[in-house]
Amino acid sequence: MTLPAKRPGGQGRMLIAENFPCHAGDFMVRMGLVIPQPSFHDRVIAPSLLASDFSKTGDEVRRAAAAGADWMHLDVMDGHFVDNISFGPAIVQVVNDASDIFLDTHLMISRPDHYLRRFIDAGSDLITVHVEADHDVAETLRRIRDAGRLAGLALNPATPLAAVEPFLGQIDLLLCMTVVPGFGGQAFMPEVLEKIVAAARIRETRNLSFHIEVDGGIDARTAAPCYAAGANVMVAGSSTFRAPDMAAAISAIRGA
Repeated sequence: MTLPAKRPGGQGRMLIAENFPCHAGDFMVRMGLVIPQPSFHDRVIAPSLLASDFSKTGDEVRRAAAAGADWMHLDVMDGHFVDNISFGPAIVQVVNDASDIFLDTHLMISRPDHYLRRFIDAGSDLITVHVEADHDVAETLRRIRDAGRLAGLALNPATPLAAVEPFLGQIDLLLCMTVVPGFGGQAFMPEVLEKIVAAARIRETRNLSFHIEVDGGIDARTAAPCYAAGANVMVAGSSTFRAPDMAAAISAIRGA
């Protein structure tokens, strides 16, 4: 099936998939190139915009893409669900206009269902919502997929994996937070590794294909045990945008 829906703000970009959303066999067309969508066997590096220089957002996004980033991770915070405020749909639109990079939007907000359409229209390719937020999780995931986007579900370090188990068949990505969400630069929490192992085991047992993403304190040192546990998408903020050599930092995380 070909989906003739360009990402808002993009020129000539569309998604082509046999069974959309993203599973094995899917492809993405960008700038005339057909690029296979990564599977959960592939390592994906997603620098977090939160650690960039906001005074030159477009340049920072292009710098990350040139350095080898696969996705751009966009941390949206509302000051209610977490004790911090970051940015909203307008900045997602700026990032979308600046580059063709895949947009991995993480909604750390109390009512993702209420604001969902705005982030879809701004150009998000994948939208992750929290299981702890105040919404009908299954319905929100359905709306994301019905809009032709990939659906992610996140859980905080203190939240048991059992909270997301009923929804694992509806998602393309499971985000296991490896810090308490709200602020960048926190130390990695190794106790979350057991949750990643358990999620990967369920994925195999149920023959599912969702990515497992980790976010918080990720660098070349902490990425290694995350890969070993079963994660494949590494969100890295300070260790990429603030590294002396961003390309070398991304390469080191990918090869950890």
